[in-house]
Amino acid sequence: MRKVFCLLIFVSALTVGCDEKRVFDEYQAVQHWHKDSVVTFELEELDSTKVYDLFINVRNNNQYAYSNLFLITEIRFPQGKVISDTLEYEMARPDGKWLGEGFGDIKESKLWYKEDVKFEESGNYKVSIQQAMRKNGDVDGIEELEGITDIGFRIEKNDN
Repeated sequence: MRKVFCLLIFVSALTVGCDEKRVFDEYQAVQHWHKDSVVTFELEELDSTKVYDLFINVRNNNQYAYSNLFLITEIRFPQGKVISDTLEYEMARPDGKWLGEGFGDIKESKLWYKEDVKFEESGNYKVSIQQAMRKNGDVDGIEELEGITDIGFRIEKNDN
C-alpha cells in the first residue's frame, strides 16, 4: 500500500513539474450554475514583457444536456478598462459524444479564450465568467445550468 501511495505522489509531482507553460491555473465549483452567478479569478501582477495564451477550462458530466456552451466573459484591467465577450463553445460531437478529456462521467475541456495577450498595465486583473445559456425561442436564460461542475481559468506562457 505504501508503494502505491509513493508511486501516486511521484506521478503527480512529475505531471505538475512538466507543466512548464502554466502561469495561472485555478478552478471553482459551480454545481447548478445559476444564470446570475459569476465566477471570478483574480490575477496577481504578470510580467508585462511576456506574451500569454488564455484558456477557460470546463468540467462537465452526463447531466449536461446541451452540445454547446455560451459564456459571457470580462477582463477588468487595473486602470478600469473592461473587455467583455460573448463566447460559444462546442461541447459535443454531432453524434453526442463529449469533447474533452477524462475518464468516466467527467470530461474536461480546455477552451481557447485569447491568444498573444500582453498584460501591460501594472496591478491586478480580474477575469469573470458567467453562463449565458438559453433554450431555443426563450428570452430568459436557463435559471440553473445542470452538468457543469467546475469552471477554470488558465494562463500559459506563449513562447512563440
